[in-house]
Amino acid sequence: MENADLEYKIMDLKLPPLLKQNLLNKILKENIESEEMIDEIVNETQIAYERTLVEPGEAVGVVAAQSIGEPGTQMTMRTFHYAGVAELNVTLGLPRMIEIVDARKEPSTPTMTINLLEDYKYDREKAQQVAKNIESTTVESVADNISVNLVEECISIILNAEKLEKRNLSVEDVVNSIKSKMKLKIDQDGYALNLKIKTPTLKALRKRLPKVRAIHLKGVSNITRVIIRKEDGSEEYILYSEGSNLKEVFEIEGVDPSKTTTNNIIEIQDVLGVEAARNAIIYEMAATLSNQGLTVDPRHLMMVSDLMTTDGVVKPIGRHGIGGEKASVLARAAFEETVKHLYSASMRGYSDELDGVVENIIVGKPISIGTGCINVGIKREYEEGNI
Repeated sequence: MENADLEYKIMDLKLPPLLKQNLLNKILKENIESEEMIDEIVNETQIAYERTLVEPGEAVGVVAAQSIGEPGTQMTMRTFHYAGVAELNVTLGLPRMIEIVDARKEPSTPTMTINLLEDYKYDREKAQQVAKNIESTTVESVADNISVNLVEECISIILNAEKLEKRNLSVEDVVNSIKSKMKLKIDQDGYALNLKIKTPTLKALRKRLPKVRAIHLKGVSNITRVIIRKEDGSEEYILYSEGSNLKEVFEIEGVDPSKTTTNNIIEIQDVLGVEAARNAIIYEMAATLSNQGLTVDPRHLMMVSDLMTTDGVVKPIGRHGIGGEKASVLARAAFEETVKHLYSASMRGYSDELDGVVENIIVGKPISIGTGCINVGIKREYEEGNI
């Protein structure tokens, strides 16, 4: 069959444009020339697609909720080691699912999977250099001791020469960083620093001590640790981080921005947009379920993610998000804070059109799902003079 005829045959099918294009590309790639075989493939694809369509009136929301909720009861509530990396823990199971649907601004264990560019991912030394540039270095991480010196009335810092060398830092770098963050007088004696303030009371020195320890020297803020690891059966080095900062990591030399991900969905929304956040919700839910050996049809997860992102921002499924913003007064009251919603609606004179499922169940009317979608009436024709 000629390519033009094949393209016309496939494009004439009642299928989504992307599915048509994928089908055409697959047939051309496999170099299938038999017209009978092509017709069979096309017909089977059409039949398989029609089987996946949802019938009008099907309760897709209820089915999705059941399909995710039932396996959710089999999930454990522990924290597991992440991707086989013994040094790194990440929240999985039911707590992770709750984090996702609640759209938490910060996951309990934020992590990043950082892929490297071609010139870096096969060279361990280059991968280690990228890891050093990403890993956040504070004054506390390069010091042997940071304490209040009551005799000198100052904060004493004893720096570790090996730790400084390992992170490509000098004592001058530490001094300059401290000066840029805090107004202090610094006396340097080798690797010993004395930080003096104008009013050196014990309370004032103790108040500044945590701030001195947390002063950022190098790397990406919020990322406390980076681990280098090869995937099973692969020669590529991949970096796993404890902590997340997508925007700054993208700017590090050697990082591949197109393959670098984080488990912080709100951060993905802020950096890459709501479409990327939608895909992240689907991926994170699917990964959490599959990690427990559970299988859920991706379309149920897609429905949840579509609902969470339909307004252009990620919203939680709860009274502070989707549940609390329903148009129906009775639907809002049935979820949480019943008295508050009913009182507010009565005070403002709201009405309920009874268009949804929950509100019709409450008042005892047929719901617009399944057979309830159709109103059957009897049309009688009257002849003139006859009743």
